[in-house]
Amino acid sequence: MDRSKFSKRQFAAPPWFWLGLIALWGIALGLRFWGLERFDTLVFDEVYFAKFARNYLTQTPFFDAHPPLGKYLIAVGIWLKGFNPWGYRWMNALTGSCIPLLVVGLGVQIARRYSFALLAGALATLDGLLLVESRYGLINVYVLAFGLLGHWLALLSGQQRGWKHWTALTLAGLSFGAAAAVKWTGLGFLLGLYLFWAIGRLGRLGRPGLRLAQELPLEQFLRLSFTKLFIFIPVTGAVLYSLLWIPHLLQNPEFGFIEVHRQMFGYHQRVGNGPSIHPYCSSLPEWPLMKRPVSYFYQLASSLQDSLPATGPPLPFNKAKYVYSVYAMGNPPLWWSATVAIAIVLGMMVWHVVLQMRQLIRPSRNILRFNSEKHYVPLYLITGYAANILPWLSISRCAFLYHYMPAYLFSSLALAWLLETGLPHSLKPLRILSLVAIALSIFGFLFWLPVYLGLPIRPLEWQWRIWFRSWI
Repeated sequence: MDRSKFSKRQFAAPPWFWLGLIALWGIALGLRFWGLERFDTLVFDEVYFAKFARNYLTQTPFFDAHPPLGKYLIAVGIWLKGFNPWGYRWMNALTGSCIPLLVVGLGVQIARRYSFALLAGALATLDGLLLVESRYGLINVYVLAFGLLGHWLALLSGQQRGWKHWTALTLAGLSFGAAAAVKWTGLGFLLGLYLFWAIGRLGRLGRPGLRLAQELPLEQFLRLSFTKLFIFIPVTGAVLYSLLWIPHLLQNPEFGFIEVHRQMFGYHQRVGNGPSIHPYCSSLPEWPLMKRPVSYFYQLASSLQDSLPATGPPLPFNKAKYVYSVYAMGNPPLWWSATVAIAIVLGMMVWHVVLQMRQLIRPSRNILRFNSEKHYVPLYLITGYAANILPWLSISRCAFLYHYMPAYLFSSLALAWLLETGLPHSLKPLRILSLVAIALSIFGFLFWLPVYLGLPIRPLEWQWRIWFRSWI
């Protein structure tokens, strides 16, 4: 049966969906807030972002190479809870716990399949890198949250009329502006929508006699005009982006709005690359394979009573009884499966185009004809992935695995889409393969959980989790 012919009432979420959503959020909240103050020290880039956030509260001038919104949000946490590990981390934990919910909402908008949406949210909950980034005073989770929210609202706007339509469009623009106000890389989310709209409009022939309410959400999004998508949304985002700079510029009057952007751009141009700049630098080709994770915290202890961080000379490895280690790394089985999934989805779309090219002898045929879910969903996933990874081809500065997170989310959605299709498939090997992929993802998350949460483990247990020399 064609899902596009269902009525709106038939799209009502079943009770099991809401129960699953609550369960996912509960798990995400627990994992992010449990032991949040474990290390009473600034971890990785907390030495910048947490201090910059405090500078806003103390009115201390400073220069930062990123826009200010992420530090504003951390500053709110410090203002409410003080400058301590809980104070500069809890806003990130709360925001990070909502990302699986945003993935679920986006999944519903993409395909109107609640099983697919819930599975996508579960995979986001099982991602180790997203968990680690959510437990420290860093700013990457804000880029993801605002970017996903912008996508959800933009797709939702295509299904609304009147004031609801304009409200969704306005909020989408504000979300993309907020994403850019955390890091400029947040614009990759908006670029993904532009690519999908442009290619989708080029190949959209429509289905004769199909009512608007019967179209897929992605098809309805393609009905947005050029003016709304390319002028109204970016202008709305640019207004918010500019306004968010006002508190920073008032506190730091050395540079005006234009000059501070020149200084920021110049900083990123001057930052070099390679181990001499930072031992955990990595490049785009390495990210899909997770070749170089980032060590955020590492300390050896002779007993569980040792205070952290320890003072004095470091303990030799052969004298240690416990290792406290935090690795910013994905869930390996899930990460690699997602890489394979986005490659499969890309192959499906390439094959579709090849088949269309073979029919070029018919003048009425369109080389990029899209007319069903099996075309629109892969196109959306591929354009979202490409928009968040290809711009890094032109970046020469030192980059890290977490810069791949926006693109990874689209590859994870691709994996969920393939798994949800494979689980009920008539071919038994596909059903088994899907179950194995899910089981390995759960196992991988539990196995590497100690290095996500920084739990004390024996040195040998730590070595079991460091599979490659490049991970050290």
